[in-house]
Amino acid sequence: MCTRQTYYGRGPIQLSWNYNYAQCGQSLGLDLLRQPETVSSNPTIAFRTALWFWVNNVRPVLNQGFGATIRAINGDLECNGKSPDKVNARIRYYRDYCGQLGVDPGPNLSC
Repeated sequence: MCTRQTYYGRGPIQLSWNYNYAQCGQSLGLDLLRQPETVSSNPTIAFRTALWFWVNNVRPVLNQGFGATIRAINGDLECNGKSPDKVNARIRYYRDYCGQLGVDPGPNLSC
């Protein structure tokens, strides 16, 4: 019997889409394409996938501003006018947290 796998967001940084599960699994030496549920059932693997996603997708764009991190994480779903309410909410939260920490949010806040 063949079961259909689902590749919805799992883990501390929501690992989504089959291509991310495949690339992450290959990098970590795991078969996440065939066993995506491992990300939600094993806390160690969940955090390993989060770190993999951060290092490979988010860290390279940190110097481009907060908007680039939105694009790296949710670009196809939220950027380019696809979900301005979500983007604006993220920017509000980010500005609020920066204010609480006493740091400048910097330029390029929107994707």
